[in-house]
Amino acid sequence: MRVVVVGASGNVGTAVLGALAREPAVTSVVGVARRVPRADGSSTVSFPHSAAEWVRVDLTDTADAVVRGLDRAFLGADAVIHLAWAPPSARDSGRARRLNLDGSRAVADAVVRGGVPHLVFGSTSGVYSPGPAGGLVHEDWPRRGVRTSSYSVQKAVVERMLDDVAARHPRLVVTRVRPALMLHREAGAELGRYFLGPLGTRALRVAAKRAPEGALLPAVPALDGLRLQVMHTDDAADAYRAVVVGRHPGPFNLAPEGWLTSADLASTLSGGHSVAVSSDLARTGLSVASRLRLAPIDVGWFDMARADVVLDATRARELLHWAPAHDPRDVLRETVEGVIAGTGAGSPPLLG
Repeated sequence: MRVVVVGASGNVGTAVLGALAREPAVTSVVGVARRVPRADGSSTVSFPHSAAEWVRVDLTDTADAVVRGLDRAFLGADAVIHLAWAPPSARDSGRARRLNLDGSRAVADAVVRGGVPHLVFGSTSGVYSPGPAGGLVHEDWPRRGVRTSSYSVQKAVVERMLDDVAARHPRLVVTRVRPALMLHREAGAELGRYFLGPLGTRALRVAAKRAPEGALLPAVPALDGLRLQVMHTDDAADAYRAVVVGRHPGPFNLAPEGWLTSADLASTLSGGHSVAVSSDLARTGLSVASRLRLAPIDVGWFDMARADVVLDATRARELLHWAPAHDPRDVLRETVEGVIAGTGAGSPPLLG
């Protein structure tokens, strides 16, 4: 089985490469990225990037260049996993829209053109409309996203495009993977850059120096009603592997059972110490920081966190025989450690 991963050098793509490289049914892996591990397109010496052939494609390039690059990369493929997406940003640039919307369309068109039998799209829990108060979200929940988040809305737009592709090409297997927040230590530098920015990351490191013994931080903000699901990126990657090997169609939520509250965050990161913060005040603060370009993300990310989308992953557990191997508290702690230390892995996006 030959599998192509578009967006193979980032946080999720790197983990997916590793999962595919360890799978006996997968005989070759092609990594597609704008910033490949080596400028000449060859692989690096470190795993998992060394396990892939590399094709450089910039999905925001001219239409002809994108077609040529994707057709070359998808030749002989049994499955394509599409993970390429613009990083979180308060500035919804034209380039980000071209990558997310036009780029996803180009990938789908190339899959159809090349006769690839299986397309897997890396969606998100953010594709869903706000969840039922105190309840769980299943795969049939409305997919209109959170209107204040361009990230969320654009994921929903791509999913609707895939609905159309699947309807017009019934022999093509289309899968959408909708994970909770995916974190791990090696993505610390990338996550700090994307979500906190230089000032926020510096402030986090200063705060960490004042933390009591055994804690990472002196305190964390406490938001009423927070229900947060986090999972290790390697666990998500294992689900992608199972989807590809079994050629499973349809949508799959990926999430641990249960969720973390503000009290859980405090016990995990700050020895139980927290500071009560009103949601309105936190939202206003992020909005101001975003407008002043002090924070790299917009207020839509806060709104997604408060949309109370808590995933039910029963379908993945039953059909993929999948379950997360990592405890969410451990994942959260190791990720914050990675952000504080600026930890990265062996690819350009993860290293900066």
